[in-house]
Amino acid sequence: MVILSVDFGRARTGIAICDPGEMLASPVTVINEKYVPNLVQKVSSLASERKAERIVVGLPVNMDGSEGESARNARRFAQALQDECGIPVDMFDERCTTMEAHVFLNATNTRGKKRKEVVDAVSAVIILENYLARRRASTGK
Repeated sequence: MVILSVDFGRARTGIAICDPGEMLASPVTVINEKYVPNLVQKVSSLASERKAERIVVGLPVNMDGSEGESARNARRFAQALQDECGIPVDMFDERCTTMEAHVFLNATNTRGKKRKEVVDAVSAVIILENYLARRRASTGK
């Protein structure tokens, strides 16, 4: 199944996608959009272009598992996205993904403007990889 992953942000939103066999997650783009209705439309269009059958949106929960304003915003975005595109949308805990993305970018010596341009897409890849691992674990594959 083709799954699109979204690292929702106030200014930049990272997008990643997996292959139909759910083995490889790859970055797609970073969308620079602050106005949520426009962002919903752009992500919905990408999902349609890429023939996504499911979307996973990162849920920024606090380290203690509680949900704050960012989590509520992500949930509202996810609901608007599902309403717009009609594709099932799952929420997935994204704790520490941005930190993991920075560790990866340090290891690849990605710095400066290039780093800022890709960190959200890398975060979306990490969200998707973790989501896919959970799916495999739950099905025993």
